Amino acid sequence: MGPLYEGMIMGFTLAIFFGFGPALFALIQTSIHRGLWSGFLLAFGIFLSDVALVALCFLGAINIMTKPENHLVFGVISGIILIMFGIVTYRKKVVITKSDDPAETGKPGYITYVLKGFFLNIANPFVWIFWMGVVVGITANFGGNVQDVIIFFSATLLTVLATDLLKCFGSFKIKRFLTVNLIQWVNRIAGVGLALFGVYLIVRVFVEF
Repeated sequence: MGPLYEGMIMGFTLAIFFGFGPALFALIQTSIHRGLWSGFLLAFGIFLSDVALVALCFLGAINIMTKPENHLVFGVISGIILIMFGIVTYRKKVVITKSDDPAETGKPGYITYVLKGFFLNIANPFVWIFWMGVVVGITANFGGNVQDVIIFFSATLLTVLATDLLKCFGSFKIKRFLTVNLIQWVNRIAGVGLALFGVYLIVRVFVEF
């Protein structure tokens, strides 16, 4: 089995078994509350952050995460960021627009969603550690063959992106069956989920430190 198919299998595995994180809450909430295109942009931002992290692994910059003091600082900062995302998401208000579609007031620009997805994902220290381990393992598995490694991770990341887009599409399709009150609860659940992930990160890094 070549690196292309192995990468696709890896991507599906990540999407199915490791896709339940703060990014998933954000994808579902954004697609339902802001629209399909906004959800796609958020997913693209997450994809870009994964690409950046994989690239950093090859450049050796990921070594900063091997130092306990850096792990502690980075974990606390990322936890605070997630808690802030959670509070903002929880407090978002839903109104009825003229087209009778649930929407939010003050809709941000498209680049905001890309940046939110990028920083929401890259702020998670466990994502850094995960990609560090995967890059090292896969590079060794392919005997340092740069071309095979690039093909593998291209297939992996594009597969993860495709599944994230499907999550957005599925969330958007059920939007028509939701009332404003239910969408408000989606916001609250997503906000609580993000905040809990943030608290979990802070507690875990202190325990490990």
